[in-house]
Order: sequence, then structure tokens, then C-alpha cells
Amino acid sequence: MLSCAIIDDEEINRLTLEHYISLTPGLQLMASLADSIAGLKYFQEGNRVDLLFLDIEMPHLSGLDLLRALPDPPEVIITTARQDFAVDAFELQVADYLVKPFEFSRFTQAVQRVLQRRRPAAAPIAEAAPASTDLFVKVNSKMVRVNFDEVLYVEALSDYVNIVTPKQKYIVYTTLKGLESRLAQFPNFVRVHRSYLLNTQHIESIEDNTANLRGGHYVPIGKSYQEGFFKSLQKI
Repeated sequence: MLSCAIIDDEEINRLTLEHYISLTPGLQLMASLADSIAGLKYFQEGNRVDLLFLDIEMPHLSGLDLLRALPDPPEVIITTARQDFAVDAFELQVADYLVKPFEFSRFTQAVQRVLQRRRPAAAPIAEAAPASTDLFVKVNSKMVRVNFDEVLYVEALSDYVNIVTPKQKYIVYTTLKGLESRLAQFPNFVRVHRSYLLNTQHIESIEDNTANLRGGHYVPIGKSYQEGFFKSLQKI
């Protein structure tokens, strides 16, 4: 049984979530609150839940700011009418991001994702579910889900980066350094040049300090990065 709470300033959205929760075995609603200020007070008073359904745009304190203010937040499923906060939300390790209006089937999928994230702790003898390798990136005005296991390399382009997969390229407004910090959870990504991050699992061969990747792609290995890079290859 997962205890849960709702924080949303729109009554119709709270009522919809309350109904969905009532239809879902294993969920127990503990609180349904009308804004983040009430939510902050609720948690500061020592109340705990396993799962929080959280809106973003609310008066005085946004949902993301509330999440940042909690020292030990529960699992969070974002429920919002806005698509453009997805990157910020996933950087805060939310379990899922639902864009209103959403159907009960999508709600159920998000709840199942939370259950999968919690399963290794509840049953340590079971094999842990693999961590997601997906990240949302902003391409022009659209949020795109990218599987970074499939990414060959990332190339710096001034204030942008070029994320290259075997089938597609994504031009994203961010710096290579900023993206490198976000990819720290993926050990296969290695900085091999001032302008390149390389996914080592796609290397087919290395010759003349150039990594030859699947699909005929090539990435140079900078002189100052060579020693650390070749040492890391010995561990593969």
C-alpha cells in the first residue's frame, strides 16, 4: 500500500486525481491540498507519504520550488498543463511527468513506474530493475525524449551541442560542460576532447588517436584526454 498526497491549485484536477487514486488498488490518499504553501506546511509538520502528485504552476510557490525545499522528498509524479518544465523536473529525479489532461491509463502507467522504482528496496532478493537511460532534451520549442544508450557522441557547437545517434541528430541549447554533468549517471560517456563526449560502448576501433564508431562516425581523442581515456579502456 502506497500512501499518497495531491498538491494542485485547481479543484477539478484534484477531484480527477482523487477519483483515479480511488480506482487504483494499492494507493491510499492521505491529503489533497490546494497549493504548495499548504503542502510545505504539511511536510514540515512531520507528515510523510510514499508518493506525491504535484502540480507545477501554483501561486506563491511553484511545485518545483516546493520539491527543492524538501530535504527528503517522496516519490513524485508531476501533473501539469505545461510541457516546458520537463527537463527541470527530471533533474529533480521525479518518477514521471504527466501533461494534463491525461487518461487513467497514463496515470496507471506512472504509478507502475513508481512501484518499479521502489521494488528493489521492498524485495532485495529480486533483481533490481535497470535504471532509465532516457532524458528529455529541448529541441527548438519541443521536449524530446532521447535514449542516451543509443547516443554515439555529443559535439560542442558554441552555445549549443549536437547529440548524435545512428538515426538522428539533435541540436540542443546547452553547453557541453552542462550536459556532461547531467550525464554523470551514465558511466559509458567519457570526455575525450574539449569539444566531444563519447559513448564508449559504440567504439569499434581506435586508430591514430581517433575513435571509430558504429555507422562510420569518427571522434578525435584530444592529447590532454588520452592518458585518462586509454586507462579507462583497460577496465572495459
